[in-house]
Amino acid sequence: MPKEIGYTSMESPIGPLLLASTEEGLCYIDFADEEEGLPNLVHWCQKTLPGVTPVKNEAVNEQAKLQLAQYFAGERTEFDVPTVLYGTPFQKTVWNELTNIPFGETRSYKDIAIAIGTPKAVRAIGGANNRNPIPVIIPCHRVVGANGALVGYGGGLSIKQYLLAHEEGPLFAHATSNQTVR
Repeated sequence: MPKEIGYTSMESPIGPLLLASTEEGLCYIDFADEEEGLPNLVHWCQKTLPGVTPVKNEAVNEQAKLQLAQYFAGERTEFDVPTVLYGTPFQKTVWNELTNIPFGETRSYKDIAIAIGTPKAVRAIGGANNRNPIPVIIPCHRVVGANGALVGYGGGLSIKQYLLAHEEGPLFAHATSNQTVR
């Protein structure tokens, strides 16, 4: 169990992001700046990693910041930053399956349920998706409703829509890279 978690923030086309990592890897991203996001991180630590203290640490998050910047610049389609997942075994199974959704593609909640061998667990898949601690890196934005509709996203549907459109091709990404989605 880590004793501290290092956090930093970065600007992105979808607004500020608060990143947090242990020495083992990235474990948390919030759609917020430090002022707004730090209380959320403290709460997450209290629930998930009792006794772990968040401390400002740019260095431990540098690789994640670089890869996210490359993603938003249209230079990266996959992430290989080390991650550490804190959740139930079921949640971890779902989150790991999400990383198998290729860049620019989507899957339904039912597709994910079938892929992990629990075809009737569609609602549970939604619950695990909702608790994804590393959005964007673990691409829960690529999960849509059975009819293709955009449903639910921790950062808001406008951010989900931006991320999906960004992955459709570089023309959209470059045309809107100076806009912040809220």
